[in-house]
Amino acid sequence: MLAVKDLEVRYGGITAISGVSIDVAEGETVLLIGANGAGKSSLINAIIGLVQASHGSVRFAGRDLSAVSCDGRARAGIGYSPEGRRVFPTMSVADNVLSGACWHGGASQRQAWAWLCGIFPILKERASQPAGQLSGGQQQIVALARAMSSFPKLLLLDEPFLGLAPVWIAQISEAIRHMQQRGTTILMTEQMARPALKLATRGYVMRGGEVRRSGTVAEIRDVALAEEYL
Repeated sequence: MLAVKDLEVRYGGITAISGVSIDVAEGETVLLIGANGAGKSSLINAIIGLVQASHGSVRFAGRDLSAVSCDGRARAGIGYSPEGRRVFPTMSVADNVLSGACWHGGASQRQAWAWLCGIFPILKERASQPAGQLSGGQQQIVALARAMSSFPKLLLLDEPFLGLAPVWIAQISEAIRHMQQRGTTILMTEQMARPALKLATRGYVMRGGEVRRSGTVAEIRDVALAEEYL
């Protein structure tokens, strides 16, 4: 479903990622593991079109995305939950969540809202509350639900567990399992290897903007756990 080949991303004279190639098959959950600054977020930003690659290609469902806008990539079926719980602070929880499906019809949005409230009861409880008033863990739930609301074919999760207490990590892990049961393809970046490895089927270990190791969860587990402490 997703094929990244020989990708290079530069910020001015600084190379963020170099020669990165990854593949994510339909229905897989693939993990990008690495310490802060390894290049994981730069790779995600290139996939969604926030940064322009200086070399290499990104293909989604067989389509070259080099000339496709961020909006076009979202409409093609790529959902994105960013690092750092980025919500619209003055908008209500409900409006935050449904902004992820703004190009869908009312019936589809109502279906998504009902399904998400079943997974995250807090969404219904806080539906009219400004998202900026929520705790960090609650805001992460809102950001994840927003990415899920369009029922994307490919869900990109950038550091979904970063800075969260175990109770919120457990809730988000359960939500990811719900998306897996729907057949959603997932690419997740994470520094916290332990909870992420429980969800993934394969993974890539990144360091210094390059892929240093790849394989099944069993094959990369030791290296991934070592990266968690770097």
